[in-house]
Amino acid sequence: MSTMIKLDSISKTYHMGEEDVHALQGLHLELQRNQYVAIMGPSGSGKSTLMNIIGCLDTPTSGLYELNGINVSEMNDNQLAKIRNKEIGFVFQTFNLLARSDVLHNVELPLIYGGVASAERKRLARESIERVGLTDRAHHKPNELSGGQRQRVAIARALVTHPSILLADEPTGNLDSKTGEEIMGLFDILHREGNTIILVTHEEDIAAHAHRIVRIRDGKVERDEPNKKRKVVTIPSTVMA
Repeated sequence: MSTMIKLDSISKTYHMGEEDVHALQGLHLELQRNQYVAIMGPSGSGKSTLMNIIGCLDTPTSGLYELNGINVSEMNDNQLAKIRNKEIGFVFQTFNLLARSDVLHNVELPLIYGGVASAERKRLARESIERVGLTDRAHHKPNELSGGQRQRVAIARALVTHPSILLADEPTGNLDSKTGEEIMGLFDILHREGNTIILVTHEEDIAAHAHRIVRIRDGKVERDEPNKKRKVVTIPSTVMA
């Protein structure tokens, strides 16, 4: 497998008044294409900062970050925005859907920002909605959907640009356990279809779905190992219908 993400000696320092907070300290990490990786760590470990850097939402204070062979460590905000829109699909705990827009429009949003023509946007959005089993909900508003359906809309939106990476931050945090398992089953399917998935979580049972678990502590990689007891979920056909 080819290297997709290379983090070399990554440090991130925040200036909080008179105090410096060292969120990441010389971190090294490589992730390959089509891997399914969970990033774990306690509060204050640096995992959220690491997610923001991988997702091009922030830049390191020092060190090298290469994404698909491109150095993104020193890009400006406009350059980072273009990389984010093209290469990274985000799935958040809180769904981040527009309440007054229907499913189709919510899924179209990254394509709108990317300047894709209307007819092509709608075609791609419908394809993405079909992938997560919500074709019959395309014209529903978020408040007309269950929590699990809303998260599937968020996943469809993340997938619509065919990104290199699907980056999921606590994707089951607002869901009950049964619905959370259905969402994790969907991630299993997406990974088998060839998607690279990076899952950021503090929950062991959610990380158990990944093929590799990277544990962060005090801004460094504490442990990085294959998951030999991977949890697999079979989604009933009725869930994806």
